[in-house]
Amino acid sequence: MPITKDRFDRISEEGAHSDDDADRVLDFLIQNEDKAYTKSELAEKMDLDRERVGPLLDRLKERGSVKHRSDYWRVTDHELAVRAGTALTAETARQHDGGESFDVEKWAEYAVDEVDLNRGENE
Repeated sequence: MPITKDRFDRISEEGAHSDDDADRVLDFLIQNEDKAYTKSELAEKMDLDRERVGPLLDRLKERGSVKHRSDYWRVTDHELAVRAGTALTAETARQHDGGESFDVEKWAEYAVDEVDLNRGENE
């Protein structure tokens, strides 16, 4: 079964490790996107060991999902934009497909041919 790029990026050379707690912290920060929290506040809200929260946030920062200023951490605007884009794409596909599989032949009837797009550039 294929995995997402994010999950692939989380695989270390020793093998896959669980980032469930990091995902939980990120989901919490996304749900509270208008606020920033200290490690202690996150540990308390997420019922995690404070010693564990630091490395989780560091990993999320390396991935570009959170940013850090002074003692505070918050979700990045980039992460919010990616999530919104993904949700919009999924919803658009769901509405378009009506739960059915994608009809490539029907799509091809209306798709713009790349040759047509570049035709005027070389003339």
